[in-house]
Amino acid sequence: MTKARAMHEHEGQKKGPERVRKILVTAGPTIEPLDPIRYISNHSTGTMGYEIAGECARRGFDVCLISGPVHLSPPSGVEVVKVTTAREMRDRVLERVGESDCLIMAAAVCDFRPGKVERQKIKKRGELRLRLVKNPDILLEVGQREGLVKVGFALETENPVENGKNKLRAKDLDMIIINTKSEGADPFGPGEKRYMLMDRGGNIREFKDVMKRQMARVIIGEVEKYFG
Repeated sequence: MTKARAMHEHEGQKKGPERVRKILVTAGPTIEPLDPIRYISNHSTGTMGYEIAGECARRGFDVCLISGPVHLSPPSGVEVVKVTTAREMRDRVLERVGESDCLIMAAAVCDFRPGKVERQKIKKRGELRLRLVKNPDILLEVGQREGLVKVGFALETENPVENGKNKLRAKDLDMIIINTKSEGADPFGPGEKRYMLMDRGGNIREFKDVMKRQMARVIIGEVEKYFG
């Protein structure tokens, strides 16, 4: 074997096949119990997170979907980890994020939980006062590390651009997707929605009357740009 041929084969072995990128996606609501019967939650259906996870799998990524309680079928080719509360979701994310190339936090995590969970059903006896405590901020706890692409979501009822920019900076995100809850704009469930996509460079793109599957394609297309 000639020296030139040996060097050529060595270079070919060195390059090898490109490794499969790992994407960690969260979806759905969290449920924060008051007692064995009642809980605090929100209207999230998990549709966006499931569409994102499915789109990642179709593009050949290794996908783990951490899901709150939803009524959706798991996307094909996706590992699904089921959780209930915000703290359970935090724990599962922190277990997995170290081996991930991208974290997409599409879940609607409850910001607060009851300070005390009653062991028995709360009876209807006059006025009930609840003390709520903050849930962990998963994106802040993840922090930033080299090579990790962080994508967040924000549902706003007012000042979406300003609030989106603030969240992008505060949580050191590469990208944030903003939708709104206002008259004529319902962000929950299926159907056409309105979005803004903002990146850390200050670029803002608006999308009106698009389905969540279409928006998932846009989001993953942007994520792929970070991988070169």
